[in-house]
Amino acid sequence: MRTGLALVAAAALAAVGPWGRALAAPPAPATFSIVAADPAAGEVGVAVASRFFAVGAVVPYARAGAGAVATQANANVSFGPCGLELLGLGLTPEEALKVLRRGDSVNSRQIGIVSASGASATSTGPGCNAWAGGRSGPGYAVQGNILAGEQVVAAMEASFLASAGKPLGERLLAALKAGDDAGGDSRGHQSAAILVCRAGGGYNGFGDRAIDVRVDDHPEPMKEIARLLGMALVNDDWNRGWTAFTQKRFAEALKWQERAAARAESQPGMLPEVTYDLAVIRLANGDRAGALAAVRRAIQLNPKLAQQARVDNDLTALRDELR
Repeated sequence: MRTGLALVAAAALAAVGPWGRALAAPPAPATFSIVAADPAAGEVGVAVASRFFAVGAVVPYARAGAGAVATQANANVSFGPCGLELLGLGLTPEEALKVLRRGDSVNSRQIGIVSASGASATSTGPGCNAWAGGRSGPGYAVQGNILAGEQVVAAMEASFLASAGKPLGERLLAALKAGDDAGGDSRGHQSAAILVCRAGGGYNGFGDRAIDVRVDDHPEPMKEIARLLGMALVNDDWNRGWTAFTQKRFAEALKWQERAAARAESQPGMLPEVTYDLAVIRLANGDRAGALAAVRRAIQLNPKLAQQARVDNDLTALRDELR
């Protein structure tokens, strides 16, 4: 049955494009990445860094309920969507690798795959430039090429395992930083990206891209991706809170919005609007005093919110105090 499924998958993917055909080689992108899954949270994701322009446009692919793929070295970018399609059809990461590699004569590709359930696999072609290799285990696969040494992927693996229990986005960043601290790309720094997908994780609950941040060209991409991730984590909680509020799931909305506001304390640029919506959601939960305190704090941080608050139907119960 599994063999039959693989044949069906291969036939279905044949129409996608020349995913198994050798492509003209672009500049060699030295890269290290991690693909990972948190089955309990329903999240899958990829983090990647490289001495290569806009690595986030090439390497990371993820889809909620299917898994995540990193395609790098002499990358074939069609391996990303095709790999996700194979996972969605029920193939394991190992089986998906075999299908992707079938008929592919290029021996300098590197691929990491993880399924939504946490099964994983990593593959490094013998033609990849040293140091190149990877490691995998339940819930993750790490891989890299043109690295300072094997210690890079070893450090990434150790960091990911040590961070169990934390949100996936934070774990991916920690693994990426650990690899960089261990030497990372032997040629230096340029770009980085983090992608996390979760069913309903997109804006207003549509789509699945909960976190999607990229640094295309920066002298210190690790610092910049950490800054952007901090904002993205606030935004993700905020989005979950506001989505629940619009669906009148007020208690759930409050849980996420309180966390968003707490996170936003370290991201001052986001705090006023997050705190304003916290006021709305506190009021919907019957906390009038807490709502008033939050809206006053938001207006103090951004006085331009005062006019909005005076006419906002979601704050009608506070109209006298706001006036």
